[in-house]
Amino acid sequence: MSREELAFQRARKAFRSGRTRPLEFRRQQLKNLLRFMTERKKEIADAVKKDLGKSERGTELFETLGCEGELHLALEHLSEWAAPRPVERTLLTLSDQAYVRPEPLGLVLIIGAWNYPWAVTLQPLVGAIAAGNAAVIKPSEVSSHSAKAMAELLPQYLDQDLFPVVPGGVGETQELLRQRWDHIFYTGSSSVGRLVMEAAAAHLTPVTLELGGKSPCYVHPDCDLSVACRRITWGKFVNCGQTCIAPDYVLCEPSVQSRVVDEMRKCIKEFYTENPQSFEDYGRIINQRHFQRIVGLMEGGTVALGGDCDEKDRYIGPTVLKDVSGDSTIMKEEIFGPVLPIVPVSGLDEAVQFITEREKPLVIYVFTQDKKVIQKMISETSSGALLANDCLVHFTVSALPFGGVGHSGMGCYKGKHTFERLSHMRSCLIKSLHLEPVNGVRYPPHTLRKVGWARLLLLQVSLRRVRRLTMLGLMAGLAAFVLRRFLLRS
Repeated sequence: MSREELAFQRARKAFRSGRTRPLEFRRQQLKNLLRFMTERKKEIADAVKKDLGKSERGTELFETLGCEGELHLALEHLSEWAAPRPVERTLLTLSDQAYVRPEPLGLVLIIGAWNYPWAVTLQPLVGAIAAGNAAVIKPSEVSSHSAKAMAELLPQYLDQDLFPVVPGGVGETQELLRQRWDHIFYTGSSSVGRLVMEAAAAHLTPVTLELGGKSPCYVHPDCDLSVACRRITWGKFVNCGQTCIAPDYVLCEPSVQSRVVDEMRKCIKEFYTENPQSFEDYGRIINQRHFQRIVGLMEGGTVALGGDCDEKDRYIGPTVLKDVSGDSTIMKEEIFGPVLPIVPVSGLDEAVQFITEREKPLVIYVFTQDKKVIQKMISETSSGALLANDCLVHFTVSALPFGGVGHSGMGCYKGKHTFERLSHMRSCLIKSLHLEPVNGVRYPPHTLRKVGWARLLLLQVSLRRVRRLTMLGLMAGLAAFVLRRFLLRS
């Protein structure tokens, strides 16, 4: 038996023991995970520094802080999330108990990504634990130092049978995908997402696929360009552009393009100094393969800013390309690096058309002071999310579901949405053995009278409607009584 199958079998057996069911057990595991995030910040930051060149403060800001927030939220609301949820009664369920009961799905496989190796791996784990599942964690082998640290440190805090970490590469992932999971949670590329979904289909296993795509950013001429470009520059070049929700390209009118370039030049200098390569808060490309891929995408483009590279250091400076056409090389795949193409369009209508002719993105960004422009973008396009006048920050709002649509993924998570995604919402109806005469309308023979009663019972949708009709009847009766008395006195 392989190591991957052994981890699967142990987690399955541990889940069947029932020890994840009590809320107190879940709380304790969540508290242990929170303690891990706070006690092991140094080891986490060191690993991320080696993988992505990110500073210690940058790691806290973009990796661990969000996980801590999810943990605090889950601990605060776990009892509320896990409680049975009564549903509205009807005439048919007047004397019954009817409710929805959140239950654990069972055994979840979480396949993490390398660009944010802790945040996008552990945040789904928070929901899995809160929902009462067991979970096998497969960190990305591409961020090898983080994967090694996770495999060594996490088992010191969580139940090792219920929440094992399985490191390894493609072979290990394939072996894990052969097992029969109750849910698979994958974050990564669309190409691998297809393989995950194909493997899951063999067992009819539901999946959550958090993929990527080319997220557009439309800059309307009426916006405050200095503020807009400041936020776009931050959103694009954080983590060296290796963010699934980073603005992939800018759409703007030709008259705006040069001003966008000028403003971004100021922002890059302000954020990363005149020498980003020596600045601690500017990261590195994850490996040589991705370095060569990004450099290849830049070929043939007109560099307006940056363009400097150092292969040995895996460094690509913040780069902006201008006058990019829609059919150029860099527009054919997700960039996932610190290169921002500007595609000139004639206006809002062409921007909307440009977006809708392509795969549905993970997020659409629009910068404008005109609410009608925002509404048009919302109503005439489709994407996992839409964010107006900022970048990335929708991911920090736990009340908003995070996920893609179509090519950019399926399913969503964050806060309560993760809990519900990794729960089975079980319908429960508890009836009594009394009131049998009422049930006579469904038993043969099906007479006209019985059908009439059935129509009354089934089409009186809810008690709320019954109460409303009863109240209207009472009011009508009262009005008739008052009117009659008034007429008699007259």
